[in-house]
Amino acid sequence: MENKESIPSYNRVTLVAILLAGTFVALLNQTLMNTAIPQVMKDLNITPGTAQWLTTVFMLINGIMIPVSAFLIERFSTRRLFLTAITIFAFGTIVGGFAHSFPMLMAGRVIQASGAGVMMPLMQTVFLIIFPKEKRGQVMGMVGLAIAFAPAIGPTLSGWLLEHYSWRVLFYVLFPIAVIDLIAAALLLKNVTRLTNPKVDIPSIILSSFGFGGLLFGFSNAGDMGWGSAQVLISLLVGAVALFFFIARQLKMERPMLEFRIFGNFIFTLTTILTMIVFMAMIAAELLLPMYMQEMRGYSSLQSGLMLLPGAIVMGIMNPIGGKIFDRYGARGLAIIGFSIVTVTTFMMYGLSISTPYAAVMLIYAVRMLGISMVMMPVTTAGLNQIPQHLIPHASAMGNTMRMMAGSIGTAILVTVMTATSKQSAVGHAEAMIHGVNNAFMVSGFLALAGLIGAFFIKKRSIEKSGKTAAPVPATET
Repeated sequence: MENKESIPSYNRVTLVAILLAGTFVALLNQTLMNTAIPQVMKDLNITPGTAQWLTTVFMLINGIMIPVSAFLIERFSTRRLFLTAITIFAFGTIVGGFAHSFPMLMAGRVIQASGAGVMMPLMQTVFLIIFPKEKRGQVMGMVGLAIAFAPAIGPTLSGWLLEHYSWRVLFYVLFPIAVIDLIAAALLLKNVTRLTNPKVDIPSIILSSFGFGGLLFGFSNAGDMGWGSAQVLISLLVGAVALFFFIARQLKMERPMLEFRIFGNFIFTLTTILTMIVFMAMIAAELLLPMYMQEMRGYSSLQSGLMLLPGAIVMGIMNPIGGKIFDRYGARGLAIIGFSIVTVTTFMMYGLSISTPYAAVMLIYAVRMLGISMVMMPVTTAGLNQIPQHLIPHASAMGNTMRMMAGSIGTAILVTVMTATSKQSAVGHAEAMIHGVNNAFMVSGFLALAGLIGAFFIKKRSIEKSGKTAAPVPATET
């Protein structure tokens, strides 16, 4: 475990800036491509189903890399791992920018995702090591800014760029940022994480890849292909079986690739579930509102993106503020108030119609993002603070993996609800689609309500403030 005397020797501002910049550009990259798909289809002469792989493959590779990141963080130094990850990401970005065929563009996205999947868990692990528990809320608020602000601003930025330039510019914009961050890291980044040199367990890597990859692929395609699709069912079955054997193997290993025994801590398990719920709630709006604005109301992609922008700004401002409040008062009050706001505003979305004012949708979304910002990182930090220092890489990787799973599952459920209920409606096409969107928001509202109930089980006087763990995690120190 890192001793407290070593913490002041790090230039925290430099470490935070370098790692946050790399993660921000990687997350921004995820949503930039969504808006560009119609233009890519036309330019490369591909079908919608083929083009969708540009976003699906990025998520799949991320889902495979994130669980492996705990092993990588313990195997390689902070500096070496981050430099490798940002270099791979930058290389994939330039490959994508110069792609003149779909296979080359796909290759660029795969390379990008291979680097991006390591950056978020590494950043969280480093931050939790270099900051004492009483200051983690504020710095994790900065992490929340990257998680929420980058994906939210992506559609607005890409919508504006695509109105004036080719889709390749989306890659050209990211590349210099990644290179500047790479140079800064090479000059200034210090080693923080403690190496334990775990052995490479090939069966664990294979089972993890098929397990998480299969489930992510199955859930991400269930909304479009249908739950009865052979492709979806086979993916889910393979994923579930592989994940079962992966978990069983990890529980038998003295030094597992990913430590599942951290779920023996009630607070960590509870906060992980609550984070998954609030992430589903965030995904619901970012998925459904652009569809509502563009396909049902006739707004442009730029207008749709601008409607989401105030919410992104609110969340960007509130994440560090929420972190400071967490450091002083803990997560319970923030989570209860935040989930209450999310629940009320989500049910308000149930009333969307063909004539709902643009400004009203923008305002409700912005208030909703205020609630999400009060929940996501404070609750995440409350859970991570329960985990012993030597298991932080595992907890960080687990939390990020569960958040990705939540996004895929939430998307599948909401798209299914929207599609099924819109088909049952007897009104015109636009009204039927809006009816489907409303029902999807109703489901999201009940999810938020479940999160609100769960928030009351977070302890009033957070044990993270005392520096003790709620219950010993049944694992040996590596």
